[in-house]
Amino acid sequence: METNSASAVMSAVCPDEWADIISVLSSYRLEPQYWLRAGGNRGDIAEQIDNAFHERGWRETRLDLSTKGLLFSKDGEKTGELPEVYQEGYLVDNFKNRVVLDVEWNAKDGNLDRDLASYRSWYEAGVISAGVIITKDRRPLLELARKLWGDYQDTIPEEERVKKLPIDLTTSTVTAFDKAQMRVRRGVMGPCPVLIVAANQSTWDGTPYTSP
Repeated sequence: METNSASAVMSAVCPDEWADIISVLSSYRLEPQYWLRAGGNRGDIAEQIDNAFHERGWRETRLDLSTKGLLFSKDGEKTGELPEVYQEGYLVDNFKNRVVLDVEWNAKDGNLDRDLASYRSWYEAGVISAGVIITKDRRPLLELARKLWGDYQDTIPEEERVKKLPIDLTTSTVTAFDKAQMRVRRGVMGPCPVLIVAANQSTWDGTPYTSP
C-alpha cells in the first residue's frame, strides 16, 4: 500500500535506498521458530529486519526539527529574527539519506499515529522524501500460525499437546496492516509519500514449526 506515489518518488529521488528496500523485502522470510516463539515475537522479527537494513548502512536515528523565522522589509532588508522553535522527534528504526523506515511488528497501534504524523512533519519541513512502515497482515498470518501449530501438535505425544498458540496473535490493539490502512484513509500522513508493506503467508519460509 502506498500514498502519494511513494515507490516512484523513492526510485527517482533515493535510488540507492530504494534498492536496499527492494533487496531486503524480496529476500526476507518468516521463520516459524522465531515468529512463534513465546516472548520473542516482536523482538526477533523486528531485529532481523532492522539488522538487514543496518548491514546496508541504515541507522537508528532521532530526527529533531529546529525552525527560525527571519523578518525582512519589503526592500529585502533583514529586520529581525523570531525565537527558534525546537521540535523533538522520536528514534526511527532506520534512516538513510532522505528515507525513514520503521518496523512496527507487534507494538501498540498508537505507534502508527506517531510515525505517520512525524513523517508528515518531516516531509513538510523538507528533511525527508518518503517514509516506509513494515508490519504484518494479521489475519492471514493468524491462519498460517494455527495451521503450523496444529501440524506441530500432531507430532508430539497427546498428553503434551496444547491447543493455544504460544503467542497471542488475536489481539487487535497492536500494529498491523489493517491498522495502518485505517490511518491512511484518515490522511494522517498528509502529503508525505508513504509505503506500507506487510508480511503475509507468502513471506513464510516454508518450514514447519519446531520446538525451541
